[in-house]
Amino acid sequence: MRQKIGIFLFGAVGYASIEVICRGRTHWSMMLAGGLCLLVLSLLSERMQGRGILLQALVGAVAVTAIELTFGIVVNLWLGWKVWDYAARPLNLLGQICPQYTLYWFLLALPVMLYFRQSPKGDSKTDS
Repeated sequence: MRQKIGIFLFGAVGYASIEVICRGRTHWSMMLAGGLCLLVLSLLSERMQGRGILLQALVGAVAVTAIELTFGIVVNLWLGWKVWDYAARPLNLLGQICPQYTLYWFLLALPVMLYFRQSPKGDSKTDS
């Protein structure tokens, strides 16, 4: 369990840091999304052992895009917080996701999946 909490926290801080560097700002809800995304990527890496890294990154990018859509519907459309808006991006869905960012998630998922592939796994008896 500690390992999963650590992964979540690293994803939360890591993603918020990327947003601050790239956009100059972030929103606390993106820390939740980032933590969840990294946790999901780690679980996918475990379940997809033996599969090619490109396939893992592709499935990871689709998962992150689905999380982004879910968070976007809640924080932007339902709550009206205007955290992001992809409405001007080509082929966007509801202004919340678009192929451009799915490509970015794929490119970010590649090194993440490589890391999880190389990292030692925790003892499932004490770390689950």
